[in-house]
Amino acid sequence: MAGFQVQTIQQAEAVLSVENLTTSFLVEGEWKPVVRDVSFRVAPGETVAIVGESGSGKSVTSLSIMRLLQPDTSRIEGKIMLGDRNLLALPESGMRQVRGNDVSMIFQEPMTSLNPLFTIGDQISEALLCHSAMSKTEARAEVIRLLEKVRISSAASRFDEYPHRFSGGMRQRVMIAMALASKPKLLIADEPTTALDVTIQGQILDLIKMLQEEEGTSVLFITHDMGVVAEIADRTVVMYRGEQVETGATADIFHRGRHPYTRALLSAVPVLGSMQGHVRPLRFPVVNAATGECDIPAEVGDTVAASAGPVLEVRNLTKRFDIHSGLFGRLTGRVHAVENVSFDLFSGETLSLVGESGCGKSTTGRAIMRLIEPQSGSVKADGRDVLALDKNGMREMRKTVQMIFQDPFASLNPRIRVGAAIAEPFLEHKMGTAKQAKEKVADLLEKVGLSADMMARFPHEFSGGQRQRICIARALALDPKVIVADESVSALDVSIKAQVINLMLDLQQSLNLAFLFISHDMAVVERVSHRVAVMYLGEIVEIGPRAAIFGNPQHPYTKMLMAAVPVPDPDRRREKRMAANDEIKSPIRAVDYKIVPLQYHTVSPGHLVAIS
Repeated sequence: MAGFQVQTIQQAEAVLSVENLTTSFLVEGEWKPVVRDVSFRVAPGETVAIVGESGSGKSVTSLSIMRLLQPDTSRIEGKIMLGDRNLLALPESGMRQVRGNDVSMIFQEPMTSLNPLFTIGDQISEALLCHSAMSKTEARAEVIRLLEKVRISSAASRFDEYPHRFSGGMRQRVMIAMALASKPKLLIADEPTTALDVTIQGQILDLIKMLQEEEGTSVLFITHDMGVVAEIADRTVVMYRGEQVETGATADIFHRGRHPYTRALLSAVPVLGSMQGHVRPLRFPVVNAATGECDIPAEVGDTVAASAGPVLEVRNLTKRFDIHSGLFGRLTGRVHAVENVSFDLFSGETLSLVGESGCGKSTTGRAIMRLIEPQSGSVKADGRDVLALDKNGMREMRKTVQMIFQDPFASLNPRIRVGAAIAEPFLEHKMGTAKQAKEKVADLLEKVGLSADMMARFPHEFSGGQRQRICIARALALDPKVIVADESVSALDVSIKAQVINLMLDLQQSLNLAFLFISHDMAVVERVSHRVAVMYLGEIVEIGPRAAIFGNPQHPYTKMLMAAVPVPDPDRRREKRMAANDEIKSPIRAVDYKIVPLQYHTVSPGHLVAIS
């Protein structure tokens, strides 16, 4: 790219040297380059981050280094030197000796990387038995040592357990143990924390840093999260549309980034603590990646007036799932997913439910919508008792409360054009004619930043961010007063996330919508919320105005969530976080377990914290 100078690579000093890497795929008989002229090096004991959004070519770069692309439909050009060996010149048998021995890789989704038919001990042992002369007894002892090293408790007893018995964070630790089994010179980590909760992410980052310090392993870290980059990387390579647009020391990239796209990535990162002095939610700045021009973020909406009365009232909501086991399916326990949850939501307000996976926040949203039936409690939407409604009453209620789900592609029928998908609830509820529905769809598409002529397209013809906009348009088709947004931006790239959140804030202001915003991303929650409720093991342990929760957190779990958020500041890289190393406790209880309702202490007006 014009104006970009690649630094001279001294191969002798580098564990990995990549020169002019170009990767192309065979598309309709023609070779289409998706990575073009990428060059960088990784020194001994160094962490280099490749950062960019989906489609930037960062994962293809890592797969090219490992030569894991389909050989008949891909072509890799340039030079990839591991020490003094050119990996592109090695035969496949030579690459098999390199993979897992000299270079190991951690993938994004650990469950798909682990074989569900084999125990985790056998899968880690395989790497040792393939690349060394160890006996099975020696391999078992080494695997137990590795499991203890990655902080898996009771390692000896868990050797013979299967992957489904481990949580997401623990499965990722198993993948790290497997990657480190043969003491590789280079560890390639491809989005290893993207699918994890913020506290588990923090533990994995700390673990990688600790193991790197102990073993001296070089790390090539692939991510789109600039907070993670600041926390772990010595140097950073920024990729945009298959090209390397900027490279340098991480501190220089963050403080003196020159390329417009680098500045766009950095400006879209939500920073915990950036809302001090702001009463209302704040739009994200949006930078044009081509020009570097940035709009000025503005506060959104007015302060919510509680005097108007809540549009959604939830009282003592409880949902438990029975566990049956044994030959006759005997009831042996219950998952206490939601316990005595109570809150109010007002028009024009965003109340965020935050917590880790398994805390009950998504179950709360689904119970409010009656997508699952709660055991007890009450839910009133616009004054109507939702839990007492019959089928026809529920149809009417859905005009008031709508839901946006996490995965927009799974939420849309791939065989139905998006115009028909958005019009379907409007026509099902007999709110107008087909002509009026078409006009409504065109208006909604314009509202969410798309064009009316897109209604004839199918879901696969849109990007992830555009599909989420379509789901928002569909939720607005019935003119609801409340929208339950269940992790609606967690799967999106950072700049797309900023655009979708800005859209939701703008719609809230123009339509006076109330949002129940379900998320585990504390930095995003701080930006969009009027009030925040923190959930732990199915219960709300702290609730209050956003400024009170973030400015004066009281519950230990709230403090832990905030401490685990990566800070996009390379100057704080060496600081140790206070995140605990324990996973969230199990919500499974015995059949005869008696729940003790939480008692709350009032810290300040509207700010309540559970008494432990």
